[in-house]
Amino acid sequence: MADTLREQQFTLARHLRDPAANPPPPGIEARRLKVYRELFYSAIESQLAGGFPVLRQCLGEALWHVRVRDFYANYRSHTPLFTEIGEAFVDYLQGIELDAPWQLELAHYEWVEAQLYLSDAQDPPHDPCGDLLQGEPLLSSVARVLAYQWPVERIGPGHLPEQLPEVPTLLLVCRDAAFKVQFARLSPLAYQLLSMQGSGRERLLALGAEGGLEQGRAMLEGLRGQGVIVGTRL
Repeated sequence: MADTLREQQFTLARHLRDPAANPPPPGIEARRLKVYRELFYSAIESQLAGGFPVLRQCLGEALWHVRVRDFYANYRSHTPLFTEIGEAFVDYLQGIELDAPWQLELAHYEWVEAQLYLSDAQDPPHDPCGDLLQGEPLLSSVARVLAYQWPVERIGPGHLPEQLPEVPTLLLVCRDAAFKVQFARLSPLAYQLLSMQGSGRERLLALGAEGGLEQGRAMLEGLRGQGVIVGTRL
């Protein structure tokens, strides 16, 4: 009895995920099956649409639904949490032939925005007044330093780049005190400075900026004033 029920449940689940390839279990009214199919798909699609609004607009409704249905039918997610579906979708995109060359990076960028907005992460122990040259500058737990091949923050329905830019897009993405996620372009020097390990002095020396330690300190202090750097790690 238990095995029969389990098989019926799996048969129904396979049908709901991919009705074209999997017949439903016998004995369920077609009208009810239609309701279940639409309900389950709508729950996933609406969650993804809310997390990837720009990607949805750029792909267009028809292609967007093709992509979501393929994800729904074929990706095997291991999380029961709706808040982690966006990460699963980004992982799914890494294993398919992309619809557009910038698709994966745009999706990752939108996922980072959503993660920072929802994050309840706490900063590790640090000295908020620590010397940023002598100590190790600590990035806020709601800040990310990102590098992309495509100008993800500029992509939209009216701007769909076809040619890969000659220089990468280096971004600082951070949630401010008002819970708004902001982004700023970084210079290569600022990107490397924030990405490296070690004290502020060690980072600047590694970058060949031994003659500009005070300018480097000023840059780091400016980021501390913005809340991007929260102090020095203890």
